[in-house]
Amino acid sequence: MSENKYESIIYWDQEDGIFVVEVPELAGCKAHGTTKREALESAEQAVALWLEIAKSQGREIPDAKGKLVFA
Repeated sequence: MSENKYESIIYWDQEDGIFVVEVPELAGCKAHGTTKREALESAEQAVALWLEIAKSQGREIPDAKGKLVFA
């Protein structure tokens, strides 16, 4: 498996008591865990699955752009 170069945003969800990781460049790609490490590991799996499904459906795979710009 290739290295995931997509930017990830991790934050604490107080209501659910979990860490959430979102991968903004991959629409709808997010994961969670009870620890930061668990959430990041789940996000790695979510990215791999997202890419696998997109390829199998012939969808365009976005290039990893790196640093996000916030408006």
